[in-house]
Amino acid sequence: MGILTGLEHFVREQEPLAPFTWLRLGGAAQYFAEPTSQAELVELVKRCQQNSLPLRVLGGGSNLLVRDEGVKGVVVQLTAGAFANITHQGRRITAGGGAKLGHVVSTAVREGLAGIEMLAGIPGTLGGALHTNAGTHSGDIGQWLVSATVLSTTGEVKTRQKQDLRFGYRASSLDDLVILSAELELEPGDPAWLTKQMQQQWILKKASLPLSDQNTGCIFKDAGGRTAASLIDEADLKSERRGDVSISDRNSNYFVAGRKAKASDVLDLIAHIRKVVADRNGIDLELAIEVW
Repeated sequence: MGILTGLEHFVREQEPLAPFTWLRLGGAAQYFAEPTSQAELVELVKRCQQNSLPLRVLGGGSNLLVRDEGVKGVVVQLTAGAFANITHQGRRITAGGGAKLGHVVSTAVREGLAGIEMLAGIPGTLGGALHTNAGTHSGDIGQWLVSATVLSTTGEVKTRQKQDLRFGYRASSLDDLVILSAELELEPGDPAWLTKQMQQQWILKKASLPLSDQNTGCIFKDAGGRTAASLIDEADLKSERRGDVSISDRNSNYFVAGRKAKASDVLDLIAHIRKVVADRNGIDLELAIEVW
């Protein structure tokens, strides 16, 4: 394993990445790592930095497309309990960056803490949610952040305070290599009422998504006060497909990948939709999905 010798207990070679993504597409990672502690993660990051080996962090895989040729370097997934703990004290929730966002939301609701119940139904991890400033029309997660403990590309652990960060529409300046943990400060609320709000939000979210047994991904960010789905529909693109990749009939901003689909099919369909929408409306659709 060369430069990663001694880390074999949590690093594997040529690990297929498709099973870790919602689209179920793409090739393998040269190295795939699941560290069990912060110390192991720091050592891995330092090894990669010293040897100029690319390193990427994989979250829930809901907004990720892996190219057919796979990924060079190391792909890290923070699935161990050390990165997924959730605790609360008073109005504050502290959670690991690898904690599922849904678990953070349900914990807050159970403890009578209001503010993030509107995030119910949004997939992925807390770290990913903060990185993209996940939210709805009712608000986003960035407004509740107090601080985040992060890991840099050089293996340095530091704490970033909210006043030093910027949050915008589906974006934030919290762009460090790894979000190890974050602290949120929420408002007091009634658990029963919050539970109802969370359930309603989850139902509304699921109603607008493709069926759960389909391999899907949300592709574009909304733009210019318009939803990406409406722009695609107005451009008469709903029936477009490339290879075994089609547009969902439930929400045009989602692609559905069939059994014979390739990542290249997704990229071809993305390019076609962006061109047609730009020619028709002068709007350059930005990707909501990350491409590796």
